[in-house]
Amino acid sequence: MPRYEYRCRSCGDTFEVSRPMAQSSDPASCPAGHDDTVKLLSAVAVGGTQGSSGPAAPSGGGGCCGGGCCS
Repeated sequence: MPRYEYRCRSCGDTFEVSRPMAQSSDPASCPAGHDDTVKLLSAVAVGGTQGSSGPAAPSGGGGCCGGGCCS
């Protein structure tokens, strides 16, 4: 089930709520009971393998600054 991050405008607390995607736009109350919250935009990494720092840099040239096109 997806988790959504919210911030309470009243107390400044940041918290997460697990709910179905169909309820992603529903309002959420903070743990202290305040209703003035805003859903935060989260950056999600997709793909790759665990422990990977991203795609490997190409080797053996190619591209303008790594290959033979710049003299």
